[in-house]
Amino acid sequence: MLIKTKAVVLRTVKYGERQLIVDLLTEQAGRVSCIVSMPKTAAGKNRKQLYQPLTILDIEYDDRQQGQLHRIREVRIATPYSSIPFDAYKLPIALFLAEFLHYATRDEQQNAPLFAFVSSSLAWLDAAERPVPNFHLVFIMRLAHYIGFYPNLDDYHDGCVFDLRNAVFTSQPPLHSDYVGAEEASHLQQLMRMQYATMHLFRLSRSQRNRILELLLTYYRLHVPAFPELHSTAIVQELFV
Repeated sequence: MLIKTKAVVLRTVKYGERQLIVDLLTEQAGRVSCIVSMPKTAAGKNRKQLYQPLTILDIEYDDRQQGQLHRIREVRIATPYSSIPFDAYKLPIALFLAEFLHYATRDEQQNAPLFAFVSSSLAWLDAAERPVPNFHLVFIMRLAHYIGFYPNLDDYHDGCVFDLRNAVFTSQPPLHSDYVGAEEASHLQQLMRMQYATMHLFRLSRSQRNRILELLLTYYRLHVPAFPELHSTAIVQELFV
């Protein structure tokens, strides 16, 4: 059966001499892995550019049995980027988010709101004209809403702590060690209030931003099975002062 859908490229792995395995987040079927043949001609190089991380595609693929790699029959860029591939700050953020999404959405089935959030967020990043040092933090925090473990902000009050394991703000520290104290809990609730359009109004130092990122990744490791240490974290931590 042929399926037509929009898709976001998360990762490509070379397979043999002229093939790629491409991991995709699709609008119609959630996570899908496809195999793509690359011709030896110059057209093959151009075709490979379609599968750069976080490229948004229109694809048609042959839906095979579960566990098998699918074959892409038709492909084209759905939303061309004007700045992400060429911007010294946006490109590392995009590469980091591609690796993050590869693991955070690994078990996702069809989830149209999730796909809409990811694709609209990437469009916003591409169009942004001001520096975006907090973008990846807001993206990661808000993604938790679409995959099922977004904290309830109504429980927050000054002086409370945040229980990372149970995803709640609470007056008293839990009996386990997976929680953050009042000061860092206040930073997390501040992050939860941020929108892309207003996040530049929230001033965070590099050390604060990097600490929040560490907490968010720890949070995901507690809630997403087999979520690993990310190779690209160190790069994104060095981007902004």
